[in-house]
Amino acid sequence: MIAKLSGVLDSVDADGCVVDVGGVGYIAYCSGRTLGRLPAPGQPVSLAVITHVREDHIHLYGFLDAADRDWFRLLTTVQGVGARLALAIQSALTAAELTAAIALQDKAALARADGVGAKLAARIANELKDKVGGIATVAPLDGGRGSAPAAVAGGVADDAISALVNLGYRRIDAFGAVAGAQRRLGADAPIEALIRAGLAELAS
Repeated sequence: MIAKLSGVLDSVDADGCVVDVGGVGYIAYCSGRTLGRLPAPGQPVSLAVITHVREDHIHLYGFLDAADRDWFRLLTTVQGVGARLALAIQSALTAAELTAAIALQDKAALARADGVGAKLAARIANELKDKVGGIATVAPLDGGRGSAPAAVAGGVADDAISALVNLGYRRIDAFGAVAGAQRRLGADAPIEALIRAGLAELAS
């Protein structure tokens, strides 16, 4: 199984890219977000890879970071979500946005992806709600415009989650509580306010 490709980016198309590794070109299918973050053709590139083997093909799916790779694996455990649909979801939502959407059970955010209707969004949110603790990352919410975060943040929000975990709450529950508190209080809220609001969310 191929787990990583490191070489020179040969070309990019709408579905993926070709990585030249020692004169051999490997096609790696990627999300739109990953394709948008690739260097220019001719530049070095390194992709984490998931190898998908079937009787009629071997496909490689490429990711620039471990969080995207892990989310692809999680998404494809949901009934009705194949590899191409998982990439479509990852094209619409970052890893941080996916984490928040699952933690907050935000089905509307999941339904932003092409091919994901209301029923499938609900299934994804329900089936993955207890599985994201290992890859959960904290992110600020985007100015109140939506329920999913725009970019990964650490610092105060991470510390607030750690405090709630130390009080005995599950990480995914603590993440959802802090994300909800951050939505109401703003990304610059102090840790004490986030902890108090998070505890109120968990108690409600």
